[in-house]
Amino acid sequence: MSKRIDVTNLNVYYGDFLAVKDVTMQIEPRSVTALIGPSGCGKSTFLRTLNRMHEVIPGARAEGSVVIDGQDIYAKGTDPVVVRRQVGMVFQRPNPFPTMSIAENVLAGVRLNNVRISKSDGEDIVERSLRGANLWEEVKDRLGVPGSSLSGGQQQRLCIARAIAVQPEVVLMDEPCSALDPISTLAIEDLIHELKNEYTIVIVTHNMQQAARVSDKTGFFNIAGARKPGELVEYDTTEKMFSSPENQATEDYISGRFG
Repeated sequence: MSKRIDVTNLNVYYGDFLAVKDVTMQIEPRSVTALIGPSGCGKSTFLRTLNRMHEVIPGARAEGSVVIDGQDIYAKGTDPVVVRRQVGMVFQRPNPFPTMSIAENVLAGVRLNNVRISKSDGEDIVERSLRGANLWEEVKDRLGVPGSSLSGGQQQRLCIARAIAVQPEVVLMDEPCSALDPISTLAIEDLIHELKNEYTIVIVTHNMQQAARVSDKTGFFNIAGARKPGELVEYDTTEKMFSSPENQATEDYISGRFG
């Protein structure tokens, strides 16, 4: 199920402004890739190009190619809705649908895709997805209560359950722990370790320790100054990036000398 991603010469624009310049990288299947770098350097913008989410902003576009399992998601005639089904997204702040129950939240994406499912199939998907998000044991007796009644950390795991319910191949996470306390953060990090057995995971994080803990490879994005595009400066195994990076700017950022 997990797929490799090949990004080649990707440029991302907002109107005339070049936000991310000339990114080329290969993201391995069944692995966690962390994207780090100072605020405003294009990490989240780049992440959103991997499932064409950036296009929801008027005037935003990408040039170059993003090939997932042999299919260029920017090829003419490719349906972005299909792409987003294959490439799930978990956002910075937990965003369960407030009027929906826990179970309805999990099934929201499945129903959005106009998939007709029987009651028993729905129950199976809910249980499988909540188990996959390590949330089942905590909520199995109250699946009918609103998703918004859960704690912040539980809500984020509910959002992960919602993302994996449609059985994507890739899961993107945009700072999934930035709004969470340390215990909830640890729960999400443990979950990321488990999920990489089935999915290709790409995570944006400002937390250097988190990148070091959860990822197999790390990409460092940087920006030369205001109104300049973000660029991928260095990309390597996390172990090498954190112990002996090639680039001085990478070392300065990881060691906390700037950023």
